[in-house]
Amino acid sequence: MRITLPSGTPAEIASPDGAPAMGLVIAPDIFSLRPLYDDLVARLASEWSMTVCAVEPFPGRELGPEIEPRFSEVANIDDAAHLRDLLEAAEATGAARVGLLGFCLGGMYCHKASRSDRFARIASFYGMIRVPEAWRSGTQGEPLACLADGHADRVLAIIGELDHYTPPADIEALEASGVTVVRYPEAEHGFAHDPARPAHRADDAADAFARAKAWLNG
Repeated sequence: MRITLPSGTPAEIASPDGAPAMGLVIAPDIFSLRPLYDDLVARLASEWSMTVCAVEPFPGRELGPEIEPRFSEVANIDDAAHLRDLLEAAEATGAARVGLLGFCLGGMYCHKASRSDRFARIASFYGMIRVPEAWRSGTQGEPLACLADGHADRVLAIIGELDHYTPPADIEALEASGVTVVRYPEAEHGFAHDPARPAHRADDAADAFARAKAWLNG
């Protein structure tokens, strides 16, 4: 079900049939809320017994389906405003204990959100460890700096070792920050959450989601 957060940002929310074990906020990839996330929210609510809320990363912007305008727009995301939206989504779940799960761009924001006390556990799927050069701006903080100031020990990072967004030196820096890192040697960027992607690896995806569930419940 689509809702509007107090900030005016759209979100998708679903609850399990029984009492939820906890709340879960999802930070989507660069392609925003779409049927893929409607299905994921519903599936995780049912299978993981959580109230799940996914947040639009580009509220009020008409960017279309192509990657180029979206890639260019990331530099204009304001970290403080996006963290506000993630926290409002946490409140929308109605749960005392809330986790955060993110993919790609959303995975990067999982690292940044570690500076908040609100999220009990965080699982980042192939989130950028350093802000890509094309995205750098006065409103974009560095993920490693946020982890240093936050709760790095609450973060699980799912990483594909063939992902050019997370080179080996960055992965080492992520581990040194206190984040728990799980590496998939044959995986590229975006290997887990979208079966339509050429990079999708079904077995690795199933393993990664199982690890994320266990971490969030831990």
